[in-house]
Amino acid sequence: MASNGDDTRYAFIAEWYDSHAAINRRYQFLFYTKDSTIEMFDIKNRRVFLKRSKYENISLKDVYIGAIINVHARQLKIADYADKFTRNKLETATAKTYAMIKPDAVKHTGQILERIQQEDFVINQIKKVNVPRSFAMKFYAEHEGKPFFEKLMSFVTSGPVVAMELVGVDCVKRWRQLIGPTNTQKAKEEAPNSLRALFGTDATRNACHGSDSDESAERDVVPTFI
Repeated sequence: MASNGDDTRYAFIAEWYDSHAAINRRYQFLFYTKDSTIEMFDIKNRRVFLKRSKYENISLKDVYIGAIINVHARQLKIADYADKFTRNKLETATAKTYAMIKPDAVKHTGQILERIQQEDFVINQIKKVNVPRSFAMKFYAEHEGKPFFEKLMSFVTSGPVVAMELVGVDCVKRWRQLIGPTNTQKAKEEAPNSLRALFGTDATRNACHGSDSDESAERDVVPTFI
């Protein structure tokens, strides 16, 4: 986002739950791109909490709304942007999408996660779960009444899935590209290195799910069964 010589500063609101005082403490959390340093200010007490310093375990891609980061044994949640500049620069760059490894491909989870990391996605949340039929019917409501609907319901609820929230630049579009066309045969012909081409079987047993638009991603991210 910024060149090595550009000391761009991104500002966030970070929260830390102080269990001793039973309150949430709020900080202005600053990240500087030139040298990947961080700085923190205690908002309530209006004082420096952490002077600008290098923190090896944090990079800009780790800092986005909803992210959990650890700074000197404090688990901080990035709750909001602290200024318009940061919001305008990063809001679209840190988009989220819902990704799911379907029952037929769960056995290939390791290989799929490796591809996800290679493509520079951040896995914000991940859980192996069994999908209740009630949720599956709601999730795929747009297909209700179609000839394949019951087959789809039976398949999605036939075994565990791996549900994930992915974060990254142009996340929805890039995840859709990585998984490939819905029909596995078409994926093999048009995108042979896609996840559906490599691990899918047909149009239903097609290895992975991905939200098809930013609007769908907003609805799908962190489903209730997670």
